[in-house]
Amino acid sequence: MGFKMGIVGLPNVGKSTLFNALTKTAAAQAANFPFCTIEPNVGDVAVPDARLDTLAEIASSKQIIPTRMTFVDIAGLVKGASKGEGLGNQFLANIRETDAIAHVLRCFEDGDVTHVDGRVNPVEDAETIETELMLADLESVEKRRQGLTRKTRGGDKEALQQDRLLEAAQNALEDGKPARTVEVDEEDQRAWKLLQLLTSKPVLYVCNVGEAESATGNAHSEAVAAMAAAQGNSHVIISAQIEEEISQLDAEEAQMFLEEMGLAEAGLDRLIRAGYDLLHLETYFTVGPKEARAWTIREGTSAPKAAGVIHGDFEKGFIRAETIAYDDYVANNGEQGSKEAGKMRAEGKAYTVKDGDVLHFLFNN
Repeated sequence: MGFKMGIVGLPNVGKSTLFNALTKTAAAQAANFPFCTIEPNVGDVAVPDARLDTLAEIASSKQIIPTRMTFVDIAGLVKGASKGEGLGNQFLANIRETDAIAHVLRCFEDGDVTHVDGRVNPVEDAETIETELMLADLESVEKRRQGLTRKTRGGDKEALQQDRLLEAAQNALEDGKPARTVEVDEEDQRAWKLLQLLTSKPVLYVCNVGEAESATGNAHSEAVAAMAAAQGNSHVIISAQIEEEISQLDAEEAQMFLEEMGLAEAGLDRLIRAGYDLLHLETYFTVGPKEARAWTIREGTSAPKAAGVIHGDFEKGFIRAETIAYDDYVANNGEQGSKEAGKMRAEGKAYTVKDGDVLHFLFNN
């Protein structure tokens, strides 16, 4: 699995510029990773991971298959969107389908680019967006609870669970807090996720700064960082202007440009890594002469569940996972060397997969 991140923001904050630049950068980064635009506002990009290239080189893999990330440029988010202003309900449906939300916030001063409210205040912008999402959630929760009345009166177990969770969300929203502040028990996690509440999704604040501030940030991005920390959310500093310039360059030129700007990597890489951290995701690899491939899983995933990401039959018939840590695979020059050095382990159903594990699954058909 990859993951899907919705990009939201008020008008003129650089949201669409950033989306277009990120997806073009991904297309330009590696010609052998096909970039596809699923819809005009959906971009599917390869997740860059230098470890995958190293593994492929050691194993002489014919093909490299990275894991994927989908960006969704969500239009229509303005003040009053929850009541149908802008594109109204269209943006709500798009957000519901994402794993996380990236709030693009204007953290640059530019007299030529008008702010919708005539001022630059990213913290207030974030509050405007959050308020719209909370209002939309509250309306949705109230309607859904009304629709469950007959079933709850009849003692329907699933309906009672849904209503209990919706009530907890309603209490938080009415108290001016997003649904993600609700503490949900382990046995309720699946039902909670199925509610698809907009404000239950983790948030990554993207501080769009000017070109000169891309490496250091500024007072506006510092205010956003403090807000994100207080909320338990994440932030990342990116210059949409720089990303747009990088998207027009080939890989070598882009690297030189980044070095000149004092940046270690492109904003796409930082955004993806921040998204992985936010969602507690990690990567394992399958490697052979045919292909080297990356797979995304959540932290704490068991070996059978990790196998199921490849195919359901792998999980059902799981026997064991032949496991080599990434560093051991590299240090011993591949699978055979790792075996000879005693670095390949046979792990059973109780094993929790670690980030960077190179795995080979044995299973019953």
